[in-house]
Amino acid sequence: MRPIRIRNMFLASLAAAATVVAAAPVSAQQPYDGLWQVTVVTKTGSCEPSTSSTVTVSEGKISAQGAAISGTVGSGGLVRVSINGAYANGQLSGKSGSGKWNGASAGVPCSGRWEASRQ
Repeated sequence: MRPIRIRNMFLASLAAAATVVAAAPVSAQQPYDGLWQVTVVTKTGSCEPSTSSTVTVSEGKISAQGAAISGTVGSGGLVRVSINGAYANGQLSGKSGSGKWNGASAGVPCSGRWEASRQ
């Protein structure tokens, strides 16, 4: 799998989760539930230089239909996401967040940073 495809699948999967979260009851909300604009920037490897997408957190979980994604946002803002062999982690605080991501395609590593802001 190419590094660009891994990152694009990661962002597309997170964006698809927005539909699921919109239906969540207000009483079940966690501190970081809602819509987030995420920008992924490649620092090493041959992945696309930058990609942005809107993602959703629901009850502290990151998920998407049709994608092998799993992830969580803890009540303290700790982010951990896995999709098809690519991994991201970081921290949300208030209305923003950032972290690192990494993956490999055809044995070639690709990595960088991500930044998020609450919508």
